Amino acid sequence: CQQTWYHEGPASLKEARLWLARYSLPRAMRRLEAARAQKEVPEATKTIRQQELHKSLRNLNNFCSQIGDDRPISFCNFSPDSKMLATASWSGLCKLWSVPDCTLIRTLRGHNTNVGAIVFRPQAGVSLDQSDVSLASCAADGTVKLWNLESDEPVADIEGHSDRVSRVSWHPSGRFLGTTCYDHSWRLWDLVVQEEILHQEGHSKGVHDISFHPDGSLAATGGLDAFGRVWDLRTGRCVVFLEGHLKEIYSVQFSPNGHHLATGSGDNTCKVWELRNRKCLYTVPAHQNLLSAVRFQPTDGHFLLTGAYDNTAKVWSHPGWMPLKTLAGHEGKVMGVDVSPDGKLIATCSYDRTFKLWLSE
Repeated sequence: CQQTWYHEGPASLKEARLWLARYSLPRAMRRLEAARAQKEVPEATKTIRQQELHKSLRNLNNFCSQIGDDRPISFCNFSPDSKMLATASWSGLCKLWSVPDCTLIRTLRGHNTNVGAIVFRPQAGVSLDQSDVSLASCAADGTVKLWNLESDEPVADIEGHSDRVSRVSWHPSGRFLGTTCYDHSWRLWDLVVQEEILHQEGHSKGVHDISFHPDGSLAATGGLDAFGRVWDLRTGRCVVFLEGHLKEIYSVQFSPNGHHLATGSGDNTCKVWELRNRKCLYTVPAHQNLLSAVRFQPTDGHFLLTGAYDNTAKVWSHPGWMPLKTLAGHEGKVMGVDVSPDGKLIATCSYDRTFKLWLSE
């Protein structure tokens, strides 16, 4: 069955779609203005900047290694102010660590089974209050929990998933939360009306990862059917269908430039897609085993970070796709990677129960 199904949604979905359109259009305008300004910069200046960046990335070293739990650590995510790192573990515990000294701030207890992901809400710790919802986490039993920065108990549960929820992701506005479920669907939750406003099918197997466009207009999903899909949140349509991977897609992420999307797959490659002509731009023959995570540098996307089950993470130039650095040191498969929002630190977390921070000397 190659067709995509659309269900009739609640009235709150229409409101949300209008809100998303109003939110994303000015952001798209600002992004395009910045891109035009970038075109005016002389080539020589750009080349020098790029060479400096590549030099600093080649000097990345392991800055800190910390045992995070007594079970494998499945996910890591930096806070918006780059001062905290959240880790999720198969023990069911999530932990907040201070960065860069890796001291434990708080243990978040609430899940009873493998936690798949924990992510900071945009503006958490910056313009949000300590008591506001600042994190979301999901687990293999279908539970999704919301946390603030004060308590070690969840402040809310999101119900309705009957199957494993592998990833959660915040919309850039912080108003919506996307969840991906192994019941072949992904969902959008609105924290203002406090309900599920969209339950979107379209994948033929479990959906593993979701990423939102920096403008807030699109969502990309990838799953066990080896296909990626890009959805327009303002109309609800599937606007791009990404086919080319030979095995499951485990990670998707938009580049800050807004027109590139990276997918990491069980076929050991990372593909970078050009959304403007809907084609695969480049296949990075990245690792010796399946890719668990892909991340672009959050400030301007000048490098791509991949983590894989061959116990390494790698840094690639973007564009150019040159391998700049292999981050080796984990004794088990790398389950998650993240780049701090200020672009200075890289975190990797692994099956060997540790997470490591990498810093350019």
